[in-house]
Amino acid sequence: MTKSNTVGALAGFRVIDLTRVLGGPFCTQLLSDHGAEVIKVEPPQGDEVRDWGPPFKDGLSAYFAGVNRNKRSIGLDMRTKRGQEILFQLLEGADVMIDNFKSGTLEKWGIGYDEVLAKRFPSLIYCSITGFGADGPFGGFPGYDAVAQALSGQISVNGSPETGPTRIGVPIIDLATGLYASIGILLAVEERRRSGLGQRVDTSLFDTGVALLHPQAANYFMSGKAPVLTGNSHPNISPYSQYQTKKGRLFMAIGNDRQFRLLAELLGHPEWPTDPRFLHNPERVENRDALDAEITDALRDHVAEDITMALLAKGVPAGAVLTIPEVAKHPHTKHREMVVELDGYYGTGIPVKMSRTPGSVRTTPPHYGSATRDVLAGLGYDHAQVDELITDGVVYTKRAKAPS
Repeated sequence: MTKSNTVGALAGFRVIDLTRVLGGPFCTQLLSDHGAEVIKVEPPQGDEVRDWGPPFKDGLSAYFAGVNRNKRSIGLDMRTKRGQEILFQLLEGADVMIDNFKSGTLEKWGIGYDEVLAKRFPSLIYCSITGFGADGPFGGFPGYDAVAQALSGQISVNGSPETGPTRIGVPIIDLATGLYASIGILLAVEERRRSGLGQRVDTSLFDTGVALLHPQAANYFMSGKAPVLTGNSHPNISPYSQYQTKKGRLFMAIGNDRQFRLLAELLGHPEWPTDPRFLHNPERVENRDALDAEITDALRDHVAEDITMALLAKGVPAGAVLTIPEVAKHPHTKHREMVVELDGYYGTGIPVKMSRTPGSVRTTPPHYGSATRDVLAGLGYDHAQVDELITDGVVYTKRAKAPS
């Protein structure tokens, strides 16, 4: 996928993005990929993930570049009164404002949603992403993905008895919170169509972590038993695990008796489905170790990628365990346009495919403050006025040094 002129499903939708790090920027990139105008308002020191590397290219970290395409960046000190007035001017034509400040930050600055923003901009949708929400025993505490994984129970069910509880490799809670935030924003947009009013959309990393505890939480609620570590295996389904082949590793996810019969036939063991130990899923779960040993032995002479194609062609869910470079170069990745390129920028593609208004990559991730002058010009500021605001430390085109 390269640059597209499509306007997208969210064309004309304006987002003032005050977020940093990952969950918020991931949410706003999703919106911007589908045509929303996103103005990324960064503090004087900038979004700290600009420094999260290596790798770096053309002054941008990969971490930042991965979640900030299709946006314009301005530097603004919202702690100042003039900075707040510029924010208010940006909000005049905005649909959404989103931040991931620590709870109470806007109130401390005198521009809280309930006291100020909701009254001044009644149709504004305000989305807040926090670590734990504003109240409760953890209320107001800062949150990062790994901490939320730990406190929400995610780490406790990830890993094997040999490894012990293990952090999930991708920052799944940050990313899923970004997805929940985008869903919440669009829910509020639909409701605003009827009422004409905006509202607060409250999302937190902790809530997301708990919401994602499936099926472990459902199992616990029904059985009263705490989930245990199962490694690659599924607590409710068998065979559902990772297996070594002659070359490469294979993951299989057999969800019903028909798939199990097809697997058995393809691996040359038509007797498995009639074995009393493996008749149905409950028996297969009960005799998981014995079944896994039989499957491992049957796969001894197979190559993971070859057997993957054979199993999938038969309707058996299975996949070779691919590396990131292998995924990036895979023909199916290319076919689904899940690697995008624009002017030397490469990123993951757009997973939501729209038939009439497809998403697009229109601009590369922005350097800090690269749109400060243009955005202010759009608000009516002339060149001299912008120069004065820069001199006075209200707006920025270059990152300020972090306080020592």
